[in-house]
Amino acid sequence: MLAGNTETPSLAIKARDFQHAKQAAVCDLERAWSHGTVVRASSYPSYYEYNLLRLERGPVPPLDELKAAAEEALGDAQHRRIDFELAEEAEPLRSGLHASGWKTTRLVWMHHDGSERPEPELDVEAADYDEAATLREEWHEEDFPGVDPAAYHASARQVSLLRGVRTLIVREGREAVGFVQLEGGGSGAEISSVYVSRRHRGAGRGTAITRAAIAAADGIEDLWIVADDEDRPKELYARLGFVGVWKATEATLWP
Repeated sequence: MLAGNTETPSLAIKARDFQHAKQAAVCDLERAWSHGTVVRASSYPSYYEYNLLRLERGPVPPLDELKAAAEEALGDAQHRRIDFELAEEAEPLRSGLHASGWKTTRLVWMHHDGSERPEPELDVEAADYDEAATLREEWHEEDFPGVDPAAYHASARQVSLLRGVRTLIVREGREAVGFVQLEGGGSGAEISSVYVSRRHRGAGRGTAITRAAIAAADGIEDLWIVADDEDRPKELYARLGFVGVWKATEATLWP
């Protein structure tokens, strides 16, 4: 059982196992360390989600020791990343991480409850991955202003195709104004991206494309989506049948 996830411990374990399997499918190195696992993908060194130090078990080391472990594990990478698999273990360290220039994000993994999956109220269509390229660039500029997205998007494309990505878009006329990605397969899949151009928000497009992704996952036993636990999108996902089952924290030191 994952401590700190007492609401639905079996689903919390499933979520963690799904995340581990996702990383294992992409990474070419997983090395044990005293508190978890070093995860590396040498083909995608700037893809932070696949190059990190995974903190899986306590007791949590002091902050200086933890940063030193990340330095040793990721020494040849431009970034540093630590994933705390229990969000509450990161809380006492967040202020110290922020003071050192790190950014932390508390995430909630949400599992679809299997309730009725209504059709979207707007037309949503399947599309080629590259049809959403302009939207991906807009999303990147919105979240990471001034950062060149080329290397990230090249890696993200390869990894998404490796994971069997399905892309759905909503249009305004001929222009794609929102997209969603569904990745994975078999018994588990993840809605990995939901984005609507800021010029076209507030008209139900985010809801429509998320519903379309849920409908596209029909027959999949475990459907996941990950939200910022301190932001509003999780409220939309809850209205669409997703239930929070596991909270984790990402800590990243950008180049």
